Amino acid sequence: MSRTPRKIEDILPLAPLQEGLLFHSVYDEGELDPYVVQASFDIEGPLDTALLRTAAEALLARHANLRAAFRQRKNGDWAQVVMREVPLPWTENDLTALPEDERAAAVAEAMAAERSTRFDVTRPPLLRFTLVRLDASLHRLVLTNHHLVLDGWSLPVLMGELCALYDSRGDDSAMPRVRPYRDYVAWLAAQDRDAARTAWREAFADLAEPSPMAPGVSRTTVASAEVLASFSRSDTAALAEIARGRGLTLNTVVQTAWAIVLGRHTGRDDIVFGTTVSGRPPQIDGVERMVGLFINTLPTRIRLRAAEPFAELLTRVQTEQTRLTSHQHLELAEIQRAVGHGELFDTSMVFQNYPVDRSATAGEGIGAAVRLVPGKDREATHYPLMLVGSARDTMLFRLNYRPDVFDEPTAQRILDRFVRVLHALVADPELPVGRIDLLDEAEARSVLADWNDTACEVPGRSVVELFQERVAAAPDAVAVVAGGSSLSYAELDARAGRLAGLLVECGVGPECFVAVALPRSVDLVVALLAVWKAGAAYLPLDTEYPAERLAYMLQDAAPLLVLTTGELAAVLPEADVPRLLLDAPEVVQELSRVPVEGRLTGPVLSAAAYVIYTSGSTGRPKGVVVPQASLVNFLVAMVDRFQLTGDDRLLAVTTVGFDIAGLELFLPLLSGAAVVVAAREVVRDPAALCALVSGERVSVMQATPSLWRAVLAEDASVLAEDASVLAGDASVLAEDASVLGGVRVLAEDVSVLAGDVSVLGGVRVLVGGEALPADLAVALAGRAESVT
Repeated sequence: MSRTPRKIEDILPLAPLQEGLLFHSVYDEGELDPYVVQASFDIEGPLDTALLRTAAEALLARHANLRAAFRQRKNGDWAQVVMREVPLPWTENDLTALPEDERAAAVAEAMAAERSTRFDVTRPPLLRFTLVRLDASLHRLVLTNHHLVLDGWSLPVLMGELCALYDSRGDDSAMPRVRPYRDYVAWLAAQDRDAARTAWREAFADLAEPSPMAPGVSRTTVASAEVLASFSRSDTAALAEIARGRGLTLNTVVQTAWAIVLGRHTGRDDIVFGTTVSGRPPQIDGVERMVGLFINTLPTRIRLRAAEPFAELLTRVQTEQTRLTSHQHLELAEIQRAVGHGELFDTSMVFQNYPVDRSATAGEGIGAAVRLVPGKDREATHYPLMLVGSARDTMLFRLNYRPDVFDEPTAQRILDRFVRVLHALVADPELPVGRIDLLDEAEARSVLADWNDTACEVPGRSVVELFQERVAAAPDAVAVVAGGSSLSYAELDARAGRLAGLLVECGVGPECFVAVALPRSVDLVVALLAVWKAGAAYLPLDTEYPAERLAYMLQDAAPLLVLTTGELAAVLPEADVPRLLLDAPEVVQELSRVPVEGRLTGPVLSAAAYVIYTSGSTGRPKGVVVPQASLVNFLVAMVDRFQLTGDDRLLAVTTVGFDIAGLELFLPLLSGAAVVVAAREVVRDPAALCALVSGERVSVMQATPSLWRAVLAEDASVLAEDASVLAGDASVLAEDASVLGGVRVLAEDVSVLAGDVSVLGGVRVLVGGEALPADLAVALAGRAESVT
């Protein structure tokens, strides 16, 4: 009795990259599968379409792994199930009935539809052939496959065999024996995985954190777009000569140039990105002629040193990478577990320098008529950025990008900067890495000339004088709000004047310091203005600082007296400095009798405005004296930059012991706006802070990244569309930029944009008063000292 042949020919474990591809294909089901790959070839001249189909069927029968399906075992593990026979998916379309000028669009539409059609990975084969007739002597053969079964190296091997099978009418008896994919899987199983884990762990032992280009961006599958660039034949030859002379591979050169670009864009000098390696072990004889998925995507770590010559960096990188070459078989998930980091990178690259046997598709048969259609390949990626390079006589580069993360001009600028790095190597291999200029002439002109064209007329008047001009212009307008109390400009000026008069009577005057330890209230603003009106400078004291620090500040600055309250005086350290308690009945009575005008000279521009003490993280805190002239220049520039009006209310949240408090408190008072002073306990309570923003109709707010996160988490709606944001760190808004609506993000230092801000979408980022492309801001992180 005859037996029915088994349908299953073989069962194989997964190769390293297949595990990751399966994860995305299975768990992103219903969305676009980024690992459906497509290539197309034009065939010129007479074609026997039936014979070509026969050749394709023979090709499928010849390579067992092309007949594989991927199925899950009962224990949850996946395996490749090779079927003994599967039908060939083959489609023919004839477009010759269409007008000639419509055929290109029709074939493009058909190819796009074919590529968008997902494969069911459990049903083989995971490849499809489509043959399109364009005219009597021109056909286009489209191969669509899942990346699970083919890599880029396999494509020319596969097409060479297809041509040979066409010429031999499907007979492969004269062709070399196929080395089965099972041999590669067996080689993988024999490798020392413990040694590989140790090697990767050591290579990444001191990595502080990854270096993402698009932090916080989800791995949602989006159809990628691409931009292109090339390296001329002469420059390619020069680059190859430089590499050859130093014993380097072009792959090392491309990897290092990519690392430099990522380093400038992220503001980091320890860069990690993904690199796709061929994965074809030379220990397997004939591996270069095998068809299947051998590649693996692995983390590449490159540490940049600004003073290191480019050529020395290349040599170091190749030496470091060579140590890991024998361990490239380990899957990415296992490497991540070994090194102790989850997601190591969000950009990847592949340098396609695999050998192509040109004779395989040449000669008198169909091979002489087949040519690859330029630009029709599609590299599969779910990364926001993926660099694809290829080397022949001319180096070509393609940057695949997610259009929901980067727009086309941004992607093109990134790619152009990469090419600029390669040009720098050709021009001077000994150039220090830190001196490589990534910007083109127009960008450099914007940074060095346009943005620095900031000459303007300085008013030559103190903060007090400029404030009093606002008092005269709108005396009844609200100037300061705090704790349920408010003062108009006239009331604030009068109260500050009376206190200044009392300070003068106490001996305060030019060249004096007055310590201020007051609650976050209207009295705080009154006191600071009063110190200036008396001609002195203030020393801010945050009573939550350690007593030892406050004692040192009082001793070092030697203020003439301390302005405080009875409650806070109890927590101040003992010091030989008189205290003026503003809430003491006798002081309140004394202030009521002091005239507002008559004895005040006010500060001069050369006098000190205040003294701020450093954190002391490198030793003892140091007092930094800020003069009136510098403060005025800064505030006047900010008045022009932010364009606040009498309708604006700026929320002050920063302790007066920090420099930024000067911007919060006095920018509104020089703009005719109001300052809303948040109490300390309100700043610490996101719900109370959001209520204050809404209740006092705050339109402008400055905050640290941690406070922004707390506010966004509590109530994102407080960021109304007419609000402005003075961002100390624009990248903090990356977590949920959608809440911003039409909000303006105002950044004073381009270096704060060193993180990714492309997620801000249509949000306007202002630097130097000009709208700035987000990627350009990031690229400038290394030369922020040039930006004013």
